[in-house]
Amino acid sequence: MDICKTYENASKCSANSKLMECFMVLSTQAQKISIATLCGLFGTLCIFENSVVLYLIFSSPGTRRKPSYIFISSLALADLLASIIFVGSFVNFHVFNETDSSKELFLLKLGGVNTSFTASLSSLLLTAVDRYVSISRPSEYKLLVTRKRAWAALGVLWAMCVTTASLPILGWNCCTLNSTCSELFPFVDDNYLSSWVCLVMVLLGCIVYAYTHVLWRAHQHVAYMGKHQAQVGKQNTRMRMDVMLAKTLVMVLTVLVLCWSPVLTLMIYSIFAKLTNHLRKVFAFCSVLCLLNSMVNPIIYALRSKELFSSLRAVFFRVKRRLRGTDDSPEADSAHKSSVVETVCEDEVRGADHEAS
Repeated sequence: MDICKTYENASKCSANSKLMECFMVLSTQAQKISIATLCGLFGTLCIFENSVVLYLIFSSPGTRRKPSYIFISSLALADLLASIIFVGSFVNFHVFNETDSSKELFLLKLGGVNTSFTASLSSLLLTAVDRYVSISRPSEYKLLVTRKRAWAALGVLWAMCVTTASLPILGWNCCTLNSTCSELFPFVDDNYLSSWVCLVMVLLGCIVYAYTHVLWRAHQHVAYMGKHQAQVGKQNTRMRMDVMLAKTLVMVLTVLVLCWSPVLTLMIYSIFAKLTNHLRKVFAFCSVLCLLNSMVNPIIYALRSKELFSSLRAVFFRVKRRLRGTDDSPEADSAHKSSVVETVCEDEVRGADHEAS
């Protein structure tokens, strides 16, 4: 274990396989089975859910043209990549104890995980900004948030994430710089980890701010509609949507805080203090919470959408009809019509927002 003690001075970086053994903190078979089970379960569900979301969005002309669903598709793609790359590399490293990777290959895998999780959070931010604009400036929404601007924003987002994640393999690592190494990740420079944590904290802060504003505006709508009962039908519909929106946003913020706080707290702690083996094991298990977040995102952001849920029902009834060999399905037609109606109603709701504001 001498190499582990001298690792912070980056003096043993050439001994890659032995060095990486210092980070394989799962010491018992029960711990390895637990990690493998959690990763297998969450990863499989995550891949399935996000694949379904991407299919539903891009199979429908109505959804794939909308900026809000373009952002959700970016979120689904990032979470899909996160589940594949994270589960593969994490299980191989901690469960099967693969140590034959070179430093460059390890940093490449870590960069893939970094890119996908950062892109997931950045897509959450774009989704939050989209909803912020839709409720704060509903009359200008279609002019401000266009498809071209949505794709441009995603291009900048993914370029930023790839660039940030590539910095260690391009030279910002403790072996190349002969600097202080992280106690959580092999070859990773402490300053790089600090910078990445700051980036994630900024993203989370912006998401919380945007959704807090949306919740406040939703509360304003409820108060406004309570005072103006003339348009009873329209007001009650709007009020129900505000309550549903509030519930969704509370779920969003709760899931974000629960899934990311433990990992970020331990990362910050590792920068300023020595970690015990017990804390490093805790970090390994807490890392799976980020995968859980990627699994829950499609349920919160996509499948709670009436439009996508109606499309899912239509797909389900089409498959059911083919299996039974029947020609028509009233349920599928109804689900398809519901999806079309939801697309039209969304514009009417933004008009109601403008009247209320």
